[in-house]
Amino acid sequence: MKKNQINLLSVLIVVLVGACQSNAEEQKTASGLERKNFQRVVNGQETDLFTLRNKSGAEVCITNYGGRIVSLLVPDRDGQLQDVVLGFDNIQEYVDKPSSFGATVGRFANRIAYGKFLLDGDTISLDRNNGEHTIHGGATGWQNQVFDAEQPSTNSLVLRYVSQDGESGFPGEVHVEVTFTLNDENALKIDYSAQTDKKTVINMTNHSFFNLSGNPETTILDHVLLVNSDAYTPLNEQLITTGTLEHVTSTPFDFINAISIKDALARDSLHAQLQLAQGFDHNYVLRTNEKLETPAAQVYSPVTGIALDVYTTEPGMQVYTGNMLDGSRKGKSGIYYHKQTGLCLEPQHYPDSPNKPEWPSTILEPGTAYTSSSIYQFGVKN
Repeated sequence: MKKNQINLLSVLIVVLVGACQSNAEEQKTASGLERKNFQRVVNGQETDLFTLRNKSGAEVCITNYGGRIVSLLVPDRDGQLQDVVLGFDNIQEYVDKPSSFGATVGRFANRIAYGKFLLDGDTISLDRNNGEHTIHGGATGWQNQVFDAEQPSTNSLVLRYVSQDGESGFPGEVHVEVTFTLNDENALKIDYSAQTDKKTVINMTNHSFFNLSGNPETTILDHVLLVNSDAYTPLNEQLITTGTLEHVTSTPFDFINAISIKDALARDSLHAQLQLAQGFDHNYVLRTNEKLETPAAQVYSPVTGIALDVYTTEPGMQVYTGNMLDGSRKGKSGIYYHKQTGLCLEPQHYPDSPNKPEWPSTILEPGTAYTSSSIYQFGVKN
C-alpha cells in the first residue's frame, strides 16, 4: 500500500471514530445519563429519555415512564452544575421496583382512607396499595404508566395519557396532559390539565426528591426551609389526615420563618406527629390563595448556595423529608439513598379530600377542565 493511501486511510479512520464518539456523546446527557438505558418496551409501549436545556446551561431529563424527572442540573454559587434530584440511571430500576421518585402522580396524589369514598351517594372502591389504604392512584397509578411524548422545542416536553374508566377503581375516562417548560432563568414550570367523561376526582403533583447540595450521600437536614403556611393537616396512626387543621405556632412544624430542617426537628423531636411519620410527611395549608405569583415554599442549601422557590396554584403542599429511604435503593452514580437524603415539596390538594367535603374539592365534572400549575425556580444565595 502506498504511503499516501495509508495516510488517507488513517484520516478516514480518525473521522469515523470521531463521528462515533460524537454520536455517543450526543446520546449522553450533561448529568451522565445514557439515553439508550431508558429505551425499552414497557406495557407494550416505548419508553425514552427526553432532555430539556436552556441558554443558562441548566438541564432537565425526563422519562415518559411515569412522567418522571430523572435528573435536574442547575448552577451553584460557583457556577458549577449540580444534579439536585434523586433518581436512577436506567428505566429498569423504575419498572422493577415501583416508586414515586420524580414521578407525575395521579389520578389522586397522596392517601385516600380505606380505598373508598362517596360520590353522589355511590361508594367508589379503589385499589388498595398502602395497607388498607390507597396512595398515589393505586398500583396502576400514573407513575407506573407510559405517557405519549412530544417535544416541541429544546426546552419543553408534552406528555399525554388516557386513564381508562375504572382504572384502579376510579370512575371516568380521563385524558391528561402534562407540559414541562424550562426557561432561561432556570425555572421549571409544570402545567397539568385533564378532562373526564364521568364525574370523578383528581389530584396531581410531581414527586421529585430534592437534595440541593448535589450530593445525595449527605442528608437534607441542613437545608433551610420556609413554607408559606400557618397550619398543617395532622395524621392519625395510619398516616391518614384526621380532618382537623392545626396551627404551627410553637411546634416543630413552624416554617413561617426560614429554619434548617434539623433545627425544626430539634424543637421537639418527640412530638407525636413526628414520631408517627418518623419526620416530616405532612400537608401544609398554604396562604397563597392559589396564586401562582406568591411563593409557597423556599429552600436552600448552605453548602452550594442553590436556592429553590416553589410557586403553585394548589391550596396545599406535602413536605416530606425522605423518612422511608433506607439505603436499599442504589441511585445515579452508584449512590445509595439513605434516610432523609431527599426533600419532597409536593403541591397538591389535601390528602383524603374525597372523604372530607369541607376541604377544597377535588371533584372533576364532565365538560369542565382540571388545571394546575407549579413553578420550581432555581437560583443561588451567597
